Amino acid sequence: MTGSGRRGVLAIVLHTHMPYVEGFGTWPFGEEWLWEAIAVSYLPLLDVLERDVPLTLSLTPVLCDQLAAEGIAERFLVFMRDVRRESHRVDIAGLGAAGELQLAGELERAAEDYERAIERFRARDGDLLGALAPFAQWTSSATHAVLPLLATDAGVRSQLQAGIDAHRARFGAWNGGFWLPECAHDPWLDPLLAEAGVRHTCLDLTDVLGLGALEQLRPLRGAGGPVLMPIDRQTVELVWSPHGYPAHGTYRDYHHHTVHHHRPWGNDGAPYDHRAARAQAREHARDFVGRSIARLASGSEALGRPAIAVCAIDTELLGHWWYEGIWWLEAVLEEAGERGLELRRLDDVLEGCAPAPVPPDAGVTSWGSPRDLSTWDGPAVADLAFDARAAELQLLAAGPGADRRRLRELLALQSSDWAFMVTRRLAGPYPRERAAGHRRAFETGDGSIGSSGPRIRNLAAHAKVSPLLAP
Repeated sequence: MTGSGRRGVLAIVLHTHMPYVEGFGTWPFGEEWLWEAIAVSYLPLLDVLERDVPLTLSLTPVLCDQLAAEGIAERFLVFMRDVRRESHRVDIAGLGAAGELQLAGELERAAEDYERAIERFRARDGDLLGALAPFAQWTSSATHAVLPLLATDAGVRSQLQAGIDAHRARFGAWNGGFWLPECAHDPWLDPLLAEAGVRHTCLDLTDVLGLGALEQLRPLRGAGGPVLMPIDRQTVELVWSPHGYPAHGTYRDYHHHTVHHHRPWGNDGAPYDHRAARAQAREHARDFVGRSIARLASGSEALGRPAIAVCAIDTELLGHWWYEGIWWLEAVLEEAGERGLELRRLDDVLEGCAPAPVPPDAGVTSWGSPRDLSTWDGPAVADLAFDARAAELQLLAAGPGADRRRLRELLALQSSDWAFMVTRRLAGPYPRERAAGHRRAFETGDGSIGSSGPRIRNLAAHAKVSPLLAP
């Protein structure tokens, strides 16, 4: 690690991902997730990124596929104008008629978020992907597959190459930063990652090293693989845990909503006070920076080298799940500058570092709950995992006759999102319907779910059959 301060370095990694929902449903499950993330997470985050801040941005290929789809800009604006404006109007009128004037007033304020989103989007000529391009550093597998659950090396190569090729085609240079989907890692993956050009990635060793262990603050390397940087769960959980900052009573309650899913209440049950919430976000930023400084100082002293704390979170937490998250991030950047906390991009921190060996008992890990693979292959979803593996083996057995349309359906089937939503009981029947639909389309090879169903129009446009034919 070159040029790092003696007190250590904080690297904030924003993992930006969306299941392939473009063209697959609207409300309550489907494209609306993408439109919401654009409006309240991605566009506000761009305002921060454009200040040349030292954040590490990971964009998954499957998200980029959707942002590059034909007609995406027009459909986003239609949703903002025709759906969000009208749904706010109806809920504001309903609250007013019920005498809930304070709640109605909060919805009037919140409706302006979507008007600003329209302005931000138009100011970038509707090209969100192009606006994100200067900041896109890390990529991921083609469809966010849990790589240790794939059946073959060839299947892993296919996911890796399709994702990396897509990143290079869209953004040009790639420095080897790669987000392991769900932080799912198994030592047998390391040579395949290195073969694909991966130089740096993250994993979660909390259950191996222990929560708060100072060994979390140094890079590692397995045999013949890339640099493996543990995320620092102690730092992450300040932001993302049941008792983290977003749970504070002052913040907006994500779960308590009106008829049309607008949220004018705070976590404490009172009408939401956005001024108080902004002040609280600033206070939590001060707390976060102070704790990070102390953590890095103790780690650097104990390790005898500058410590690295990686705070990795899903981008969509900021603005969407945690309404005040972008305000908090802005305040963290300001506080860090004022108090001497060194923030750096993770690739820069890891360049030229001297990694320690991976603990021999590391085994299979993820950032799931628990930190194994059961979120994606446990009893509730074992059929999904076996179905995807069977399809992979079936396509592999086709050899030179493997069809690219079926490959794309396989990649869609391998997405981690369907099993995650089933295990967490999110989105009702939608994830199982999606997995079943892609399996049927894989069998028919015609690229559609059912005779007149939706199609994967822009998914994995850079995927090739050739990795499946490699020896």
